[in-house]
Amino acid sequence: MNSLSEETQDLLKTILITIAGLIVWLFGLLFLYLFLRLVGLPAQYLNMVEAFSGAVTAAALLGGGYLAYRELNEQAALRHLEITDRLFEELNSKESIAARRWVFQNLPDDPAPEKDFSSLSEEDKGYIKTVLNSLDRVAFLAQGNWIPDEVIMPWMNPMIVKAWAKLGPYVAYERRRRKEPDYYQQAQELAEGCVAWRKENLPEAKITWVEDAL
Repeated sequence: MNSLSEETQDLLKTILITIAGLIVWLFGLLFLYLFLRLVGLPAQYLNMVEAFSGAVTAAALLGGGYLAYRELNEQAALRHLEITDRLFEELNSKESIAARRWVFQNLPDDPAPEKDFSSLSEEDKGYIKTVLNSLDRVAFLAQGNWIPDEVIMPWMNPMIVKAWAKLGPYVAYERRRRKEPDYYQQAQELAEGCVAWRKENLPEAKITWVEDAL
């Protein structure tokens, strides 16, 4: 027999605690009623139950609300973990790493796309497209504030900032050449967001190009 999940256990605990609390409360009221009768004070048991059972109902609602809040938090944590895992797989696949390495090592630090573009082979363009497509997919997965910046930016932003530093001018050139202002627009917004986060959180950090880097 499979063990109950943590969520099911929490639900059962909440139900049992609520029922036990209700029983204890009713018996407590009964003993109070009998005590008041014994000392000669007027008391109506049903009125007491009606008056005080609202407190039990409120407690049950609060318990249920807490359980629902915890469930939502756990679902959000699982969603964040899933998206982070997909982002990591996308950026750290062998194909993406190889393409970024080529971009870092072969594109000039001060690109002149109008001059450089004609010298790129189809294989070279393939590397560039691979990196841009990877950035586009990462932008899609990270859109809409589905996952907090503090979860993904510390490890993700260096790769994206460095890639866009090399590729941004080529994207701008292609937009003008194609007359497509939305060409890799999401990738640009992602990169600009990473640059802004880096300036705010790592103001001293600078892009450094290292020969034979890992």
